[in-house]
Amino acid sequence: MTAMTTGSGEGPVTATGPGAAPPAAPAAPEPKRRGRAIRTHLPSSPWLFLAPGLLIVGGFSLYPFVSTVINSFTDRRTLIEGRWVGGANYQELVQDEMFWIGLRNSVLYVVGVVPLLVVLPLLLAMLVQRQLPGITFFRSAFYTPVVASVVVVGLIWVWLLDDRGLVNSVLGAVGVGTVPFLSDQWLLLLSAMLVTVWKGLGYYMIIYLAALTNVPRELHEAAAVDGAGAVRRFFTVTVPAVRSTMVLVGALSSVAAFKVFSEVYLLAGDTGGPGGADTTLVMLVQRVGTGLSGRVGYASAISVVVFVITLGLMLLVLRANRKEDA
Repeated sequence: MTAMTTGSGEGPVTATGPGAAPPAAPAAPEPKRRGRAIRTHLPSSPWLFLAPGLLIVGGFSLYPFVSTVINSFTDRRTLIEGRWVGGANYQELVQDEMFWIGLRNSVLYVVGVVPLLVVLPLLLAMLVQRQLPGITFFRSAFYTPVVASVVVVGLIWVWLLDDRGLVNSVLGAVGVGTVPFLSDQWLLLLSAMLVTVWKGLGYYMIIYLAALTNVPRELHEAAAVDGAGAVRRFFTVTVPAVRSTMVLVGALSSVAAFKVFSEVYLLAGDTGGPGGADTTLVMLVQRVGTGLSGRVGYASAISVVVFVITLGLMLLVLRANRKEDA
């Protein structure tokens, strides 16, 4: 017999008896939702994060490059829009004597500067890598020219190498006489190369220091056990270990040397040395393309040639590195 018991309207109905089912457990209360998660993924979300960088690159790099290429096929001047002339500017380059002088000086600059900036900073990095007393001071001293303004550096070297400067005063005191560092064509170019090497030593030294920290010390110890001296360990252990860094330094210094402007301009002036004999390609771009009557189209053509040559230099360096790896 089954008995049914009901409340006064509050609470559940319970059943008692031999065949009655056990009462059901009360359901757990649902937790309160504090907020709703946003699970919608917009396809354009990555581009929103890339937009600031793309705008900067497009506005300050891509657009000027495309504009320069287009202007190189026009006769545009500073205050004149210009018209399409095709390859006339490039044809004029072939017949322009100053263009070939600038190309010669830029190539000589690469030949004279790049080997020194590949080797000397490596030796300097190996020197300052040693834990010696006061080595921190020398590291800072070697890096100081890097952070110094190129204008200040150029003026200092002008005061040093001028006919009445410190160097010639010392040479005159010892009976050597005055050396025309800033008035002779080749001495002026060599002086500018010296300034470039002096200013770039600290920068590439830091790059080599980072690479030398990855060279295992066990390799040097094993070579020393086999009887290898310092010079042999340098060529058999250090150079192969930092070869990729040397390629990087060679590529960076080649591009920088081919596009040199400040050092030669500060030492030689806007005339480019005696008779313009020390003019580089970038100096020629500045001279031709600036001013109220500047030939922007012709200067753009020179700039395109500089870009093509620097790109070729980088490709040659990378190709040579790949051949060595193979």
